[in-house]
Amino acid sequence: MTQLQFTLHDDPPAADVRVVDEGLGSFNERNSPIQEVRRLACFARHDGRVVGGAVGRTWGDCCELQQLWVDSGHRRKGIGTLLVREFERGGAGRGCRTFYLDTFSFQALAFYRGLGYEERLAIPGFPSGITKYVMLKRP
Repeated sequence: MTQLQFTLHDDPPAADVRVVDEGLGSFNERNSPIQEVRRLACFARHDGRVVGGAVGRTWGDCCELQQLWVDSGHRRKGIGTLLVREFERGGAGRGCRTFYLDTFSFQALAFYRGLGYEERLAIPGFPSGITKYVMLKRP
């Protein structure tokens, strides 16, 4: 039997990462309806330029918000709230009833709480006392 070797990398070879990505992707395709995952996004534009966006995906009854961003010159004007609400509306239109996201304590924890999301998991231990939160909303 061949001896296994384990290597640890700070900068992993792209080809090796691709092998893992493709292997996991192949496993997922054989064992789940992963091809049903659909991207979903909503953008706010000012004079044609994107000044904010909500980007994520839906799968079955679940809608995941993966990224929310508003340009610094357009913050505190309700744009983030409108982006999330429109994103959720798009997910609901696809039959989603479970909405979730993750955020760090230095990002938008209070903002998401105000939109009805509840913390379901807190992961401490990041630098400078930062905690990662997984949040869930079931309207």
